[in-house]
Order: sequence, then structure tokens, then C-alpha cells
Amino acid sequence: MAAFHRIGIRRPIAGLAAGAAATLLVFTASAGAQAAPQPRPSTPGICSSARNPQLAAHLSQDITGALAGRQDTVAFAISDAKTGVSCAYHSSLHFDSASVVKATIMGAVLRRAEDEHRYLTDWEDTNLQQMITASDNTAATNLWKSLGMPRLQAFLKLAGMNDTQLGADGYWGLTQITAADELKMLDVFTGNPSVLTPAGKAYALGLMSQVEADQRWGTPFGAPATVSVHVKNGWLPRATHGWRVHSLGIFTGAGKDYRMAVLTQDNATESDGIDTIQRIASAVHHDLNSGAGGQTSKLAPQGRDTEAPEASDGSAPFGSVAH
Repeated sequence: MAAFHRIGIRRPIAGLAAGAAATLLVFTASAGAQAAPQPRPSTPGICSSARNPQLAAHLSQDITGALAGRQDTVAFAISDAKTGVSCAYHSSLHFDSASVVKATIMGAVLRRAEDEHRYLTDWEDTNLQQMITASDNTAATNLWKSLGMPRLQAFLKLAGMNDTQLGADGYWGLTQITAADELKMLDVFTGNPSVLTPAGKAYALGLMSQVEADQRWGTPFGAPATVSVHVKNGWLPRATHGWRVHSLGIFTGAGKDYRMAVLTQDNATESDGIDTIQRIASAVHHDLNSGAGGQTSKLAPQGRDTEAPEASDGSAPFGSVAH
């Protein structure tokens, strides 16, 4: 039996309430008592927290500093369950998904098995492992086709990903995503109780923790050695908007529980997008792990594009479904 069998997933969580992260608020300085308007703060307030407003303000400042001088288009959504800090920047802007949509495909496959009260088949398990750990395009196309658009759309609705638009004609890499919806996708594997069972979440996180070393760039950059890293990245060059480079990250263990979805486009090179994401990630890890001793040296500052040799931007359909 497949690996999924060993962790004992049989039934879905009851109920179909769409579990989604709340809309992320923008932190702003409160108005003073004087009649005259107060000057705008020098640092845009992109993070907020009712419990830790000083941490949110500090993180806003550090992320703003990380973005200084960058020429690409950036969007992100960040949430820390432990501190209550959340951040949003252009989080409703749409981007071509590239390979980060593979996390959504995985979620839909796991939900299908739970809906049907069964284990993953060996075929599903093999394709999921290849799709997530190696970002294999053929495996993604196999699973995308096996799911079909109605089931994929139903999964988006269940996860509360209402702004995501699935790619047409099998072009899964041209799915239109937003940072806010991608954070909801990460919540499916963490805090959202309405989509997957705990065993399903553990399976997804397990694969995301086993991504090949040369694809562990992006949001994991700067994470302390004590934190467990789960990642899925995407990279896609096109004639318009240059390179799209995206990174999704979930960080748990050692009393931590936070996640990041960072999307970029208009990059001249893949490395430009990676650098932007890692600047943001480094600030987030530093501030949310104050005193934890982040170790950027364990992660490569550049990523090798393993999808390029397939003579495609990663959005074209590959292969065929073969059970």
C-alpha cells in the first residue's frame, strides 16, 4: 500500500465550511489628538497584530527595507499564529501561478481520497511525491487531468480561494493566483480544520519538507535550524512580465507556526526574483525568531531552475494520465 496507507487516512473532516485566513489588515499609525493631520510614517505599515503591535511595526519596517530598490512587482501574505502578526502587500494582485499551483493540486488529490473514504492509490502517491519533491511537470499534469476542473473548482471553494482562476486547456501553470489565496492554501495544510484531516495535513507537510535541495530557496532563506521548513516554489519566464518567481513556506516546530506566500513578476532573471523573496524571508525569520539564531548559510542564495530543460515555461500540459 502507498505511504498514505501507513498514516491511516480514511475519512474527510465533516462539514464543508470554507476555512480561510481572515483578510489581512494593514497596520496604520493611529491619529493623534491634535486637529492638524499627523505626518505619514516613514515606513508603510504592512503588518498588524492586536497582541504584538510593536513586533508588527518593526517587521513592517524591516520588510520595507528589504524591498528598497527592488524593481520587480511583489505581493505577499504572511501569518504567524503564535504572535498574531499578519502582513499583506498587494495581496489581491493576480499572477501566473507557475509551479506553486502544485500545492493546490496536492490538496485536491488528498481531499478526493477523503471524500471517497479511501487511501491514496500507489499511482496517486507516486505522482504526488514526484510533483512536490522534484516539481515534476508530468506528474502535475497526470494529477490535474485525473481530478478534472469541477473537482479542482470545488476544492478552491472549500478552501475559500475565491480569487483563484484555474488555468484553461490544461495549462495549470497559468492558473491566476493571489498571495491572499495562497496563504489560504497553506492554511489547508495547517490551521484550517475544514478541508483535510490531520493525517492528510501531515502527509502534505511531509512532502513539502522533502523538496530537493536545489529547490529549497525562497521563503526558507534565513530560517533558524530549530524550525521545520516546508516549501513549494515556482518559476516561469514569459514574453510579458519577465520571470515569475514565487515561493510558499510553512514553518513549524520549536514553538513556531507561521507561513509565507511571496509572489513576484517583472524580474529580468530568475535570480532577481529569488533575491527579492529571500530579502523578505530573511526579515520575517529574523523578527519572528528573535534570539533564535537564524542560519542563512544552510540555504543556497540562488536556485537552479530544474524545469528549464523541459523546453517549456512549466505551464504547458505534459504527458498523459496512465493509471
